[in-house]
Amino acid sequence: MKDFKRYLVTSALPYANGPVHIGHLAGVYVPSDIYVRYLREKNKDVIWVCGSDEHGVPITLKAKKEGVKPQDIVDKYHNIIKESFKELGISFDIYSRTSSEEHHNTASEFFKTMQENNKFIEKTTEQYYDPEAQQFLADRYITGTCPHCGYESAYGDQCEKCGTTLNATELINPKSAISGAKPELKNTKHWFLQLDKNQDFLEKWILEDHKEWKPSVLGQCKSWFQKGLQPRAVSRDLNWGVPVPVKNAEGKVLYVWFDAPIGYISATKEFTPDWEKYWKDKDTKLVHFIGKDNIVFHCIIFPTMLKEEGSYILPENVPANQFLNLEGDKISTSRNWAVWLHEYLVDFPNQQDVLRYVLTANAPETKDNDFTWKDFQTKNNSELVAILGNFINRTLVLTNKYYDKIVPETGEYTQEDKAVFEDINKSIKNIESNIETYHFREALKEFMNIARIGNKYLADSEPWKLIKTDAERVKTILNVSLQITAILSITGEPFLPFSSEKIRGFLNIEKQNWENAYSNNILEAGHQINKPELLFSKIEDKEIEKQVAKLEKTKTDNMLENIEIAEQKEEITFDYFQKNDIRISTIIEAEKVAKTKKLLKITVDTGIDKRVIVSGIAEFFKPEDIIGKQVLVLINLAPRKLKGIESQGMVLMAESPSGELTFVSPNGKTENGSCVN
Repeated sequence: MKDFKRYLVTSALPYANGPVHIGHLAGVYVPSDIYVRYLREKNKDVIWVCGSDEHGVPITLKAKKEGVKPQDIVDKYHNIIKESFKELGISFDIYSRTSSEEHHNTASEFFKTMQENNKFIEKTTEQYYDPEAQQFLADRYITGTCPHCGYESAYGDQCEKCGTTLNATELINPKSAISGAKPELKNTKHWFLQLDKNQDFLEKWILEDHKEWKPSVLGQCKSWFQKGLQPRAVSRDLNWGVPVPVKNAEGKVLYVWFDAPIGYISATKEFTPDWEKYWKDKDTKLVHFIGKDNIVFHCIIFPTMLKEEGSYILPENVPANQFLNLEGDKISTSRNWAVWLHEYLVDFPNQQDVLRYVLTANAPETKDNDFTWKDFQTKNNSELVAILGNFINRTLVLTNKYYDKIVPETGEYTQEDKAVFEDINKSIKNIESNIETYHFREALKEFMNIARIGNKYLADSEPWKLIKTDAERVKTILNVSLQITAILSITGEPFLPFSSEKIRGFLNIEKQNWENAYSNNILEAGHQINKPELLFSKIEDKEIEKQVAKLEKTKTDNMLENIEIAEQKEEITFDYFQKNDIRISTIIEAEKVAKTKKLLKITVDTGIDKRVIVSGIAEFFKPEDIIGKQVLVLINLAPRKLKGIESQGMVLMAESPSGELTFVSPNGKTENGSCVN
């Protein structure tokens, strides 16, 4: 790692229009927390800033839908997000918000500096206007069919299905999200950032000077360059946001993509009066943690803003992650297909580190990855409990049993003892190199490898047997095991802060610096440790089944919401209806029709005869389950042959909007042949 004097770390500002889910955590907040906690343990000068993005159009849409003010929405979700982050141990130095006075002032000054230095161009362009609502429409106020994938609910700035960035005018069959009306194109004036004039600089800075960035980040930037950068509006016609700070700009605010990243600056200003040395001193390393949907904003647009303003440093890295899916399906807030952080914290109290561990182990660093509840359970029970927890518990229990919670003296190290510390030091170095290059999954594996080394050391040494024949050797074995436990409390801090704090409590020690992890004498002989407790608990099947059932209910609810009830058929006369001869009948035989998936051959007793009916219900009913069932049969339907079998009638069924079939049966036993009128 290049030796910078200080570090400024930012994490993408979450929209304050809903809670945080595991996709946000895995992609942005857990990785950045690991990185910052590591830097702090290394005694680096680091500030980590974040806050709620409160000026996005989704917020105004949600406010309109709920019949409240946008400020009511952001106040509600800002507090939910902030508290849930805190409870998960996401250790921001400051979590601010873009509706604050400090932010409005900072964003306004940033704009004015660029405006005074002629960094914008003013253009009158055609923009969609809602004739019914009588207002210009921001991109998210317009929906239509994506011209790339055909998705019918794409927004005016992006298709959420294929991920393509769009202009509203590209949408097919656009409509207003406010009134549903077909929008009209109308002239309006805006200020534009000249990305095109900065393309040469950006290409060199990204593709030549920062070849170490993730391939996915470089690839997305390259695709933008190949298309050719275009001027991009920094203002919009809206009443919610930071007002454009120039004359005759009533009803215009700073575009959220321009306003939001300035939130990193305003949050730093709130945190410290020395904010400028973190933003304007070249000895500061600036790192943006984001998801892949924010790459263009943090690699192309925000750096252009910083460069054009003239006094700010540019980011050294933008380690964007891919997306996390849930049970094989894309996480979707609109479909409620998510594991929400605030709900997890209620359902799994005091198990924050389990979620942090699983999300890090499954981090979508190079490709989209999947979270499943079964894997969550397995990683907890088979890794946290059986490997990490098991080693620490055995070490502490044996120390308590043999030495009354006193760290024993060590004798001369054997080759095995020395090899253990050598292997552990290699893992520590690997943790460092992986964290510093943003490979957090690999870093976590190396941390767990230390626990595996400890387990193997105990298993090979068998102090519970050796105590009978070589008590002096057991002192060294347990001293070594206790030192490994202390090392785990240090190296685990970035990943599992709550568990690391527990381990320090067991060992009766203060928080350590990272360099102490290389020591084999963190705990001196004679040091008093505390009574051991279990570090992790098994997660039972019933807890997982409850979470899976919750998701299944969500899936069912979504299906029902999207189901359309069949329209009424055309009118018929009473005489026409009277021609139908419907009788109560009993199924007396049933079998599948060979070489078909849907057909059953059914024999029914209609009360006047026994007849065969071929019915397309085999996907819903087994033959043996329907024998003896009373049903309604249309007996005067003209016969027809199906698969060589003459069908003499029709069994009447009810078909739900989702396509499921059920029998229409009399309420209680009824005589066969009874007419239905």
